[in-house]
Amino acid sequence: MSGKAFFIDTTVCTACRGCQIACKQWNQLPATETENWGSMQNPKDLSFYTYKLVRFSEHMGPDNKPVWYFFPDQCRHCLAPPCQEAAEYNAPGGIIIDSLTGAVLYTDKLKKANAEEVKEACPFNIPRAQKGTGYMSKCNMCVDRVNNGLLPACVKTCPTGAMNFGDRDKMVDMAKSRLKEVKAKFPNATLSGLEDLRVFYLLADKPDKYYMFASATSAPKGMDRKMALKKIGRSLKDLSREWQMLNKLAG
Repeated sequence: MSGKAFFIDTTVCTACRGCQIACKQWNQLPATETENWGSMQNPKDLSFYTYKLVRFSEHMGPDNKPVWYFFPDQCRHCLAPPCQEAAEYNAPGGIIIDSLTGAVLYTDKLKKANAEEVKEACPFNIPRAQKGTGYMSKCNMCVDRVNNGLLPACVKTCPTGAMNFGDRDKMVDMAKSRLKEVKAKFPNATLSGLEDLRVFYLLADKPDKYYMFASATSAPKGMDRKMALKKIGRSLKDLSREWQMLNKLAG
């Protein structure tokens, strides 16, 4: 598989949030107003101005002592992005895939899309819209850095080796090798995203202990009645346009 990928090893993540800050700095993103909501996680969620967020989750361990689970959340850069399919009708070219890295990138054309539909299409709850403008944003894999031979800002900053980046095939091999290493200490350890993503995680325990969207499939979600009718309506409109065009050419 060509292109690049992240391998994120949560077993050595200390939640220093260096990756989170580096992302803000490189992308020149402003700080967001926060509040004390009973967690050390800050801010509370991703936003139009926050592409990377280290999530905190606390559970009781088998020895009845609290255990922290840290999850550096970001766009997974799906090999077949559901968000791209959701946006393509109203905003063709709004979501593109970088030919060198495979990064899923949002363009200004995306403002013509239905932001809620784009967000709902994402199985990882990643895209965020700017209020009042329609623009959407998320992690861009630091393609400006990567295409100039540099590491993504978050990877460059990570002090523990939790964040790794390189050719996708090499990252897959690294992830599988690392899983074998940690199994003795973390028998429930798993890997997520190797088949269909460019961001995959080594989790020390079950995914739901980290975050409800820690693991998912990028396969398109089931189509409900509303979505089906909308798609049928779009197809009929396209056919009508084509019929009118053919009539003009025939005339």
